[in-house]
Amino acid sequence: MHTPRRLWRSVMWLTVLWLTASGAPAAERGHCGRQAGPQCLHSFALPAGAGQMHYYASRAPRPGDPHGPQTALLILHGHPRDVGRSFEAGLQAARAAGRLPRTLVVAPLYQVAPAQAGRCSMPDTPGAQPGDALWSCAGWLAGAPSLGAHPLGAFAALDALLGELARQWPSLRSVTLVGFSAGAQMLQHSIGFAADPPAGVALRYVIADPGSWLYFDPVRPVPLRGERTVPWEACGTGGCTWRFDVPATSPACAYDHWKYGTQSLPGYLPRTGAQARAHYAAAQVDYLEGALDSSADKGTFYPILDKSCAAMLQGPFRLQRGLAYAAYEQAVLKPRTPRRMVIVPGCAHDVACVLGADAARPVLFAPPP
Repeated sequence: MHTPRRLWRSVMWLTVLWLTASGAPAAERGHCGRQAGPQCLHSFALPAGAGQMHYYASRAPRPGDPHGPQTALLILHGHPRDVGRSFEAGLQAARAAGRLPRTLVVAPLYQVAPAQAGRCSMPDTPGAQPGDALWSCAGWLAGAPSLGAHPLGAFAALDALLGELARQWPSLRSVTLVGFSAGAQMLQHSIGFAADPPAGVALRYVIADPGSWLYFDPVRPVPLRGERTVPWEACGTGGCTWRFDVPATSPACAYDHWKYGTQSLPGYLPRTGAQARAHYAAAQVDYLEGALDSSADKGTFYPILDKSCAAMLQGPFRLQRGLAYAAYEQAVLKPRTPRRMVIVPGCAHDVACVLGADAARPVLFAPPP
């Protein structure tokens, strides 16, 4: 008869044998398929001696693995660089969709110099290490170059990460890049200036609840009820259509300058406004908006919402800005393929709620084009 300790050891050994024999993936067996941790943090050298960049990954590279992941879900953190929470929101979404065993979940970290990090960090945000590429709290959001002797733009660093993922996981055939809040703003701005994807890898983008948008034309939304112009307050959360006009504003508003439009583009961006417009229109992009991210109520983080003149011309709250941008695309930009705007019920400004919702699943895990 087995003693309790011997019986426990037997059960554990049989469990290990079952996991090995069944080929259960490392993402399901290991810690990194459940939550962020130091063992899940990887790094690679950015081009041109710019320094190291770090990212969480749900599994370690296994060279030559015939069962390696074919799809990746890459989640960009928000302004507080909540990379661990973003990573875990991606894990939760993949697990709920039944895709975690076949999906590599990744969350990169834009590192900030220690002197500034306190203004844009969470308690669990990994600190900068010697040799890391560093940005300012606001710089990475705008695609700005890193600080130091060998600067590299934040958009170019994202391009480099995609190349690194393709090298480390050569089985990858598609990557869905997802940004939430400030990460969505950064990602939406980057699409028109992104490098070509790694050979054999298709890219999709999901923009979720950004604070403001990059318009590629000098028009902005004018809310309508029927054919009558109305104030934004009359629209509620979806009661309006839009007309798109060039607004009458003072030059100080600079509503069509970068990062709200393509006038006065910074020199570090590799394309003209017209080139970026064409590139954005050709990309595979979908949108998510929290249904409750539409007021100044608790849970919307309204105090941190951009309320500049240029931002307010896009709408008063995130949901309204997103709906108006989707209408701008249909009426003016006219992308090459249809794009989805999914309103996620019951969610305000919460990455775990939005990405983990059933409504988001077809967008996050759509088949590659």
